[in-house]
Amino acid sequence: MNKYFNIRYEFDRKLVHDSIAQRLTLPGSDYICVADGVIMNVANRRPEYLEVVNGGLLTICDSSYVPLYIKWIHGSRYNQYSGSEIFIDIVASRKYRMIFLGTQQNLLNGLKRELTKINPDVENMTFYELPFCDVPDFDYPSIARMVEKDGADIVWVALGAPKQEYFMHRLKPHLNHGVMIAVGAVFKFFSGVGVQRAPDWMVRYHLEFVHRLAKEPNKQISRCFHIVRTLPGLLYGEWKHKHRVMNADNRCVDG
Repeated sequence: MNKYFNIRYEFDRKLVHDSIAQRLTLPGSDYICVADGVIMNVANRRPEYLEVVNGGLLTICDSSYVPLYIKWIHGSRYNQYSGSEIFIDIVASRKYRMIFLGTQQNLLNGLKRELTKINPDVENMTFYELPFCDVPDFDYPSIARMVEKDGADIVWVALGAPKQEYFMHRLKPHLNHGVMIAVGAVFKFFSGVGVQRAPDWMVRYHLEFVHRLAKEPNKQISRCFHIVRTLPGLLYGEWKHKHRVMNADNRCVDG
């Protein structure tokens, strides 16, 4: 794992899946954050949220731009591992029992229908509509009992950022087993009834945000505004951090 923009990212896909498999052999639960540009932005404005994002098993990079920034500043090459990709990789693997926690029952119904075409085992899995409430108001002990009664290994959470990360952080102490993964809009993408993910060519050319803006302008405009407003400072801060580390290393060599 490497820390960029103050977030502990894991870019190695095999290591991500190996870490999940290993964690499931141990007592207790943990969570994975799927960090896009919004999460990176909010985490660097809210110290308590940054602590939540870095407090899980690992964080994968859902942004196609962060690897570009890292390449420009550090010269290191990494690839995005999006929430859609890890979601479909795990669902299609047929390795785990899963439970799907989100809002809007029509989306959950559509998601179950579509995922069953990919993994027939999904037909007998639980899709649970969480109540609409603030993070402190969820009944975490009750939700944990439901998850454990279900026997799920993977707990998919789709509440939108930053709510879903806070939710996992609070649910973790109540669970005796399982890895939670927050996937934001992924339930919509695969439900067949919600906003679809951008076409592959848009993803390839880093234009997915344009698609999201067109489909959800009210939601995405404010997010994009905060990202654009704070991005220069984040890039400069990362550049300064790189040079501080380089200078420290040079002093150690000279000493």
